[in-house]
Amino acid sequence: METYLVGGAVRNELLGIEVRERDWVVTGATPARMKELGFRQVGKDFPVFLHPETGEEYALARTERKTGPGYHGFSTEFSPDITLEEDLLRRDLTVNAIARDKAGALIDPFNGQADIRARVLRHISPAFAEDPVRILRVARLATQLAAHDFTVAPETMALMREMVTTGEADHLVAERVWWEMSRALALEQPRIFFETLRECGALGVVFPELEALYGVPQPPRWHPEIDTGIHTMMVLDQAAALSAKPRVRFAALVHDLGKAQTPRNEWPSHRGHERRSVDLIVKLCQRLRVPNDFRKLAIRVAEYHGHAHRALELRPGTVMKVLEATDALRNPEGFKEFLLACEADARGRTGLEDRPYPQAELFRCSRDAAAAVTVADIDISGLDGPKIGERLRQARTEAVAAILK
Repeated sequence: METYLVGGAVRNELLGIEVRERDWVVTGATPARMKELGFRQVGKDFPVFLHPETGEEYALARTERKTGPGYHGFSTEFSPDITLEEDLLRRDLTVNAIARDKAGALIDPFNGQADIRARVLRHISPAFAEDPVRILRVARLATQLAAHDFTVAPETMALMREMVTTGEADHLVAERVWWEMSRALALEQPRIFFETLRECGALGVVFPELEALYGVPQPPRWHPEIDTGIHTMMVLDQAAALSAKPRVRFAALVHDLGKAQTPRNEWPSHRGHERRSVDLIVKLCQRLRVPNDFRKLAIRVAEYHGHAHRALELRPGTVMKVLEATDALRNPEGFKEFLLACEADARGRTGLEDRPYPQAELFRCSRDAAAAVTVADIDISGLDGPKIGERLRQARTEAVAAILK
């Protein structure tokens, strides 16, 4: 029985990146032996065990054989006779197929160290094409390692394109798409995830609403970058700079989806795209099973980002309407996230990246002024419930009007 540190932990050690999770492979062992040593089995499809003290995952060395389409179309074999090299061969990329033994020596049968030095993400074997999830993982890893100048090897990108062409990518399941996407949204440069998917053709499979934005023009006066897909990536860049929260970045990413449905004879204008965006976001979130907090913020940004941009022109009653629609009075933190996504939209335009966004401060001050007015501040004598609510809203609107003067 031998134990080896494998995968991302070894890769990150070699890159000087902090290792937060460690995965281990065990050769020469059986499930019964692992349990005798106090490990707790958690794997369903193949034996994975949790260390009795560290809680880290230890998997028995295994091989895989393709039996059907998609992520679940595999049969797995594990036995004490499977070698470390056989286990490493089933992995996706050379940089993830390096192991370290208990003495500290590296086992690198597929030249992963050379690819780390060359900053290349390269598949190990043609078997890469058997698992469509690997497309998503490569895109996420390219995003994660972008700060270290990693790129996808041309032959790996070509193989990913082939997987899209043959329909293997069509078998990606919603939960896994969202899992990888949400993790990518938390990284420093999330646009690389979507650009990598687009380069291999997979964006149109997993996120057709986003792919459809490319080639859709916008008025050059307001959008010097013109192309809506390019604008969306610029907005995502700005959102990443303004906030580390994935839901803010997601809201920025999907805020303009409705522009892809604008009739061509109306281009480059996009009247009514806000409502169309909301409808698409609702369907998208249902399909990918996006969490409710992501969905709510995205819908609010899609519907009301235009109002935020026109803050200096709005009447007090309209500002109050936006505050109510975005739940600003009860959820000030959520309203801050709404304004951050709107600011990202305003700055996600060529040459306007550093333009001030005073609209956010105006809305924040309006929100605070309205929230400061309570029932105790108004005369409610002779009024019933609905009338009290109307009077309170009127007083809050008057407070907002004082801010807008």
